[in-house]
Amino acid sequence: MDEANSAYLQACHVRIPCSRHVLVMGILNVTPDSFADGGRFLDPYRALARFEEMVSEGADLIDIGAESTRPGSTAIDEPEEIRRLKPVLEVIGPRATVPLSVDTHKAGVAERAIDWGAVLINDISALENDPRMGHVVARTKAGLVLMHKRGTPHTMQEYCQYDNVVEEVREYLGSRIRHAEEIGIAREHMLIDPGIGFAKNAQQNLSLLKGLDSLRQLGRPVLVGVSNKSFVGTVTGQPVEQRLMGTAAAVAAAVLGGARMVRVHDVGPIREVVRMSEAIARA
Repeated sequence: MDEANSAYLQACHVRIPCSRHVLVMGILNVTPDSFADGGRFLDPYRALARFEEMVSEGADLIDIGAESTRPGSTAIDEPEEIRRLKPVLEVIGPRATVPLSVDTHKAGVAERAIDWGAVLINDISALENDPRMGHVVARTKAGLVLMHKRGTPHTMQEYCQYDNVVEEVREYLGSRIRHAEEIGIAREHMLIDPGIGFAKNAQQNLSLLKGLDSLRQLGRPVLVGVSNKSFVGTVTGQPVEQRLMGTAAAVAAAVLGGARMVRVHDVGPIREVVRMSEAIARA
């Protein structure tokens, strides 16, 4: 088994193995405007119920987001993101039985989230949005997801021009790994994410899924998020609420391509897809 497959993720005091099984990260959005589940889990106890449901379905981690990053979304400021996140983490944190990730690119939010129990920071800007973020991660020894994107969620679909999307994404993520190391973040604290749907059109997303093996050469486990995204709708013709089967096929391709973690809304059925795909990969 290669270096990427045999790696683990260190996230604060938690060591998360990435070699035994492909991990399933459940998505919990506490936002009014996320594309798949906006507004459903704003209440902390409703969020807790959803958290516990995903854990019961087999989620290995849960990723909590308080700011929508769907294409065309408008940014919120740090105090508003903290206002949304604080009551949810104060309820879930003490009860969490799996590691908590927080989807943010703001250092102040990350700092507070770690105080409230998060051990992993999922930064869609790969430390570029906030100069303090890398230092927060280095100091707290949190885990870190480095993701590829261009522009902002509001503008990113204007930046889909690539000569070779797989090579350019790999080069970018390699440069962000090196930057993170330079500011004191150890490699074992990092995951990489090609940023499916972030400044990529449908064909480019498909090319990235087909070319995941190239990203594995960077030596860190690959996280892939395809759940219910627009490229699934482009291929299948289905609206967002009917994209489970298309998502399942994309997850299977990701697992067969070497992803070590998948980020999804529908944990139960996708966990079965992951286990079946793993069995085929290991046969």
